[in-house]
Amino acid sequence: MGKKKKQAEAMTGNNETEAAAPPASSDGQRPATVPTTLTGDKPPEPRPKLSRKFYEKELKRLHVELVKMQEWVKYKGLKVVVIFEGRDAAGKGGTIKRIMEPLNPRYARVVALGVPTEREKTQWYFQRYVAHLPAAGEIVFFDRSWYNRAGVERVMGFCTEEEYWEFLRSCPSFERMLVRSGIQLIKYWFSVSDEEQERRFQARINNPAKRWKLSPMDLESRARWVEYSRAKDEMFAYTDIKQAPWYVVNADDKRRAHLNTIRHLLSLIPYEDLTPEPIVLPPRAPREGYVRPPIDYQTFIPELY
Repeated sequence: MGKKKKQAEAMTGNNETEAAAPPASSDGQRPATVPTTLTGDKPPEPRPKLSRKFYEKELKRLHVELVKMQEWVKYKGLKVVVIFEGRDAAGKGGTIKRIMEPLNPRYARVVALGVPTEREKTQWYFQRYVAHLPAAGEIVFFDRSWYNRAGVERVMGFCTEEEYWEFLRSCPSFERMLVRSGIQLIKYWFSVSDEEQERRFQARINNPAKRWKLSPMDLESRARWVEYSRAKDEMFAYTDIKQAPWYVVNADDKRRAHLNTIRHLLSLIPYEDLTPEPIVLPPRAPREGYVRPPIDYQTFIPELY
């Protein structure tokens, strides 16, 4: 088992040292990272996009590791929550799709809640999210989460000042409580430049299959870029805690964002390879008197392709 674990670490980078995090304050919080576009620093030079051939080959390899990781989560009875936050069109949904592709949906699911109902609006703010937390052996991916209050609700005025500041006060305590209960909480923020977001918005407008993704809220967020940046910085200042730190994903290049996020996720959940030994299928039993009903007794779909 130990040998297999070392092989898995070599494949995923579990044995690599993560980049050093900013120093934490006495209460375990880290200062927010100010985007280079707001500080005036020169942004890094863009790298060429990964080739489709390399991307698909690496994604296929990482999918195998995701299956191994999920089997380990089931075997050990772990409870994992992964939060995806970021600007509109930052690539959160696409990354979640790539992660979910090889996983067993009985033990891994995506939670993407809509606008709260009138009843939910009267509940404790975190209540409707608590109902979707994982049981032992499960992984839950939140496509946006309770951080709506610190982002869209704050910027668009959907919550009061009192509700907003109460969220910033209570969220770190809520997340520490989740961690103490045995949940592994992983938080990703997808960072995208204004130029790349604009390009993706235009691509959605020009593609009828994607045009539905552009809501009036998305268009309004485009006009409030700086307000969202300030809200994100303030959110990080309060909720980037050592028990559940924020991990920022550079999402301007979708292919790199997919691979880097999967690789990082695998590195946070140390697992061992539980792949079964090759199985020999037993021979089928003889049909012994079974007669299949006439084929025209069944209704087949039209074969148009």
